[in-house]
Amino acid sequence: MFFPEYRPRRLRRTEALRSLVRETELSVKHLVYPLFVVPGQGVKEEVSSMPGVFRFSVDKLKEEVKEVYELGIPAVILFGIPEKKDEVGSEAYAKRGIVQRAIEAIKKSTPELIVITDVCLCEYTSHGHCGLIRKGEIDNDATLEQLAKVAVSHAKAGADMVAPSDMMDGRVGRIREALDEAGFSHIPIMSYAVKYCSSFYGPFREAAESAPQFGDRRSYQMDPANAREAIREAALDVEEGADILMVKPALPYLDIIKTLREEFNHPIAAYQVSGEYAMIKAAGRLGWLDEERAMWESLLSIRRAGADVILTYFAKEVARKLT
Repeated sequence: MFFPEYRPRRLRRTEALRSLVRETELSVKHLVYPLFVVPGQGVKEEVSSMPGVFRFSVDKLKEEVKEVYELGIPAVILFGIPEKKDEVGSEAYAKRGIVQRAIEAIKKSTPELIVITDVCLCEYTSHGHCGLIRKGEIDNDATLEQLAKVAVSHAKAGADMVAPSDMMDGRVGRIREALDEAGFSHIPIMSYAVKYCSSFYGPFREAAESAPQFGDRRSYQMDPANAREAIREAALDVEEGADILMVKPALPYLDIIKTLREEFNHPIAAYQVSGEYAMIKAAGRLGWLDEERAMWESLLSIRRAGADVILTYFAKEVARKLT
C-alpha cells in the first residue's frame, strides 16, 4: 500500500512529540478572572446557574483575590451590584460605590494584581438598560457623560484599566477624553468593541441582577448575523483611543476574533461568557461531556482564533491545572 513520504501521525505518537510541535499554547498569563461584588459583610454566595462562581462582599473579595494572585492569574475584572438603583445609575460613579470600595480593598491587600473594571450602567439602573432612557429610547449622547463619570471614578479609586461594555456610539472617545482631563492618561481602555446581542448572557444577568425590565438590547448590541459590522465597530474604537479590542461572546464568534486579529495590530481580548461556562458545566455534571477536556478545548480554540487575552470563569481551574 502506498503512503506519502510525510505521515502526520508520526508527530502525534506521544505526548512529548505532540507538545514539541504544538502550535497554540494556553498560559495563566493570558487569563482574566471575572468577579461579582455585592453589599454586606461575610457574603459568599454561589450563582445557581454558574456552579463554582460566587458573589462576594468586599471583605470576602479580599480573600478571593489573594488566592487568584497566588495562582498566578494576572488580572481580574469587577462587576458591582449596588444597594440601590435609580433611573440614571448614579451608584455606578458614587465615591463610596460598591466597585470603588472593592478596588481600594484589592489594591491594599494585593496591589500587584491588575484590576480591570466594567464600565456600564445596566447593573445600576432601575430599568436594567445600559444607557439613559428618554421617551422610551436609549439616549446615546447623554449616556456618554454618565459613562465618563464612571470611568473616572474607577480610576480615582485605583483601577488599572477600564472596560466599557455598554455599546454606545462614541463612548471610547468620551471616556478617553475624560480620563485624560482628570490626569489619568496612563489608564488603558479595553473596549468591548464587538459585543453581540447574545442569548449566552443569561447566567450573568442573574449574577449581576442586570436583566432589562422592558424590551431588549438589540438597538445597541450587535446583530449576531453581522461580521463586516464588527470591523467597522472595532475601527471606530481604535480611532477613539481603545488600547485593547474585545469580542464577546467568544466561542460562537471565533470567526470574528480571527477577523479582528488579521485586521488590527491591537491586542485582542475575548470573553468566554457565562452561558459558555454554564453549558460546559451542565453537560459535564450530566455526564454528556468530559468537562475538563471541553474546558481546555474551548479555551484553546479561542487562543487559536487569535485572542491574546481571555476573560473566563474557568481561570482558577486552568491555573490549578497548570501549576
